[in-house]
Amino acid sequence: MAKSAKKRRGKVKHIPKRTCVGCHEVNSKFELIRIVRLEDGVAIDLTGKLSGRGAYLHRKKSCWDAGLKGSLEKALKVKLSNEDRKILTDFAKNLPDE
Repeated sequence: MAKSAKKRRGKVKHIPKRTCVGCHEVNSKFELIRIVRLEDGVAIDLTGKLSGRGAYLHRKKSCWDAGLKGSLEKALKVKLSNEDRKILTDFAKNLPDE
C-alpha cells in the first residue's frame, strides 16, 4: 500500500500545450482562446469543449489581428465569411492590447 502511495505522489499532471496562430508562441491550452470551425461558420469556444476543428489565439489584440490576416483561416481550413470576421473582430475589441 505504501508503494502505490509513493507512485501517486511523484506523478506530474500533463498540461496540454497549443500554439497561438497569431504569434506562434506555445502555451498551455488554458491560457489561449479556442476558435472552432462549425458547419455554419466559426464560433469562439471559451470552454474548449466544442467539437470541430479548432485553432488557438492569445487573449491579446495583436494576436487576433495577426490571426485574422490569414493564419486563422489557414489553421481552420475555411474561408471566413464577413459575418464570422465581424464576430471575431468585435470579440477582439474587448481584449487588452498586450
